[in-house]
Amino acid sequence: METVLSNHSPPSVFKGVSKEEEESLLGQIEIWKYMTQFTDSFALKAVVELRIADIIDRQCKPLSLTEIVQNLEDVPSPDSTLLLRVMRVMVRRKIFSAEKSETGEILYGLTRASKWILQDTKVTLAPSVLLEIHPIHMNPFNFMSDIVKEGTKNGTAFFRCHGYDQFEMASVDPKFNELFNKGQACTTGFVFRAVIAGYKDGFNQIQTLVDVGGGIGGSMSEIVKAYPHIQGINFDLPHVVSTAPKYDGITHVGGDMFVSVPSADAIYIKWILHDWSDGHCVKILKNCRKAIPEKTGKVIILDHVLDPEGDEPFTDIGIAFDMILFAHNSGGKERTEENWKYLFRETGFPRYNIIKINALLSIIEAFPI
Repeated sequence: METVLSNHSPPSVFKGVSKEEEESLLGQIEIWKYMTQFTDSFALKAVVELRIADIIDRQCKPLSLTEIVQNLEDVPSPDSTLLLRVMRVMVRRKIFSAEKSETGEILYGLTRASKWILQDTKVTLAPSVLLEIHPIHMNPFNFMSDIVKEGTKNGTAFFRCHGYDQFEMASVDPKFNELFNKGQACTTGFVFRAVIAGYKDGFNQIQTLVDVGGGIGGSMSEIVKAYPHIQGINFDLPHVVSTAPKYDGITHVGGDMFVSVPSADAIYIKWILHDWSDGHCVKILKNCRKAIPEKTGKVIILDHVLDPEGDEPFTDIGIAFDMILFAHNSGGKERTEENWKYLFRETGFPRYNIIKINALLSIIEAFPI
């Protein structure tokens, strides 16, 4: 069957306007969209704080607004009309589903997205939601243009906002430290499953492994569970490891990765190097180079490999995280393959390998020979 291509442009979405006027209106809508998208983030934060997904999940069926309100915990006088407006946004964004019951009530159910904000489960992004949308993390974005104009000589956007750098804030504010650690740790389980699936035999020959910047040890605990022959060392700042739980097969060591790194067969660095400038990363990687055997050692990096022109599922999220680093860290950034190649060349790793996995991050192996 012959296909005839039309020479006519698709009909305008607006009535009685010229093509030029339509383009102007569409451009206006785009700006309105990005101007107001923050409201989606705060609606998401609200439903996480109210544990709406968990309420629906516990009942194992879609619930009406009345049923959701009746199950809110520690909420003496909830306003269902205001919650309706929040849920309307969340349905529009497909965080929850909505369907009419036989009686005409709207019943709200879980979607593939809302299952990721459940808090009564090990597989969750809820702590990350609460971290990233917390005022401590959001307010520094108001200083982005100042940083463009002046650089970071007078401090990062985070410092200008709070009077502390991000990691200093964690050391002086116990509540933020707890929020930060939980936000970082919640990704460990499902990201590591992607690592196992994509890396399979990568840990088999390793007897001793150091997790540099390992936080409270969540990543190392997953590795040792999967590879019980490995002796794990969880390495982070003293105030971080002081709150770490005990794990079989893991030793917690406090220290400074810019000074030295404990010796081992291999080094594991998950989502750490993107926080730091090239100069800082050179120091860290040189210390890693000294800590591993010359012939058999390797550094296993779990981080973004940014492709600004890419169209892979996680590309836009990587670009968004680059903006988060812009506001929070001095010199921190998401790196392209060329950026990684530069770091390896400067730190004595002549060979590297990038392994794509089904996760936000990629595996990057760096070898000393």
